[in-house]
Amino acid sequence: QVQLVQSGGGLVQAGGSLKLSCTFSGDTFGDYAMAWFRQAPGTERKFVVVIRPFGGDTNYADSVKGRFTISKENAKKTVNLQMDSLKPEDTAVYYCAARREQLFGAGYAYSSQTSYMYWGQGAQVTVSS
Repeated sequence: QVQLVQSGGGLVQAGGSLKLSCTFSGDTFGDYAMAWFRQAPGTERKFVVVIRPFGGDTNYADSVKGRFTISKENAKKTVNLQMDSLKPEDTAVYYCAARREQLFGAGYAYSSQTSYMYWGQGAQVTVSS
């Protein structure tokens, strides 16, 4: 059974940085697309970024491009989200998610939360103005 355990998050002033990590277990890490979503109070969970297996392609939401960076540490089975130049509107609970992919498999909506089967427990990120 795949499990995702998150760490990181917290409170930071606008313009500051935070790092989130998500550690994967239970299957072959290299076969999974790893994504980050976030959910602000009273809103739907929204896509932030994904890193695909079999090449490492990344896709970012426009709202975080140039400020957030996703990376993988394969030896540690960990995916990280480095968040720089944080803004108050980045305040949310952040979730990592995983989806198993197949090489040359069918495409899917990587920005849709329904495409992911496994989720981390969430981490609060609060950016003060």
